[in-house]
Amino acid sequence: MVPVKTLDRAKTRLTSATGGDPVSHAALALALAMDTVSAALATPSVRRVVTVTSDPAVAAEMAALGVEAIPEPAEPGLNEALMHGARALRSNRVGALQADLPALKPGELQAALEAAAGRRAFVPDRQGTGTTLLLAAPGGELDPRFGVGSAGHHRISGAIALFGPWPSLRCDVDTEEDLRLALTLGLGVHTANALPAWTT
Repeated sequence: MVPVKTLDRAKTRLTSATGGDPVSHAALALALAMDTVSAALATPSVRRVVTVTSDPAVAAEMAALGVEAIPEPAEPGLNEALMHGARALRSNRVGALQADLPALKPGELQAALEAAAGRRAFVPDRQGTGTTLLLAAPGGELDPRFGVGSAGHHRISGAIALFGPWPSLRCDVDTEEDLRLALTLGLGVHTANALPAWTT
């Protein structure tokens, strides 16, 4: 599952990257999610990708990629959205991938899935405090604990922390500094097209 906020609420700390223009900002937020989803779709062990979103523009673009959009539940919050999505999937094993990984390489995601070895596990972000990927054990609950300090909360809840040579999987983008780092790792085509001044 890849949760995507409505574009007017997404990535508010990245407004400087698009000069404060709301249309360009929405396009960038959508591009980040599309590159994340595209990488997940290309990962061999990923059988199905869905987004959890209530934004019709996001749902339409994801449909063009062949990805189903599950509407967000009435209860607000990322954890609630993920638990709702997990119930809707009815899959033996589910995972949650953050929607702001524009440099994500399928090989790195595949390696992390293999490293989990069937355990409930998570991948911390590059700062070590957040979470970019959370995996449920087969038949088990996802039990998401996203929010400030989510890596610590997931570890306390019993999830195994996974560390590996996966810079693109750990490079979530919240700030312009994060975006510049993702650029050095190689942005996906959607994000690159949304930032022509950055990539020419």
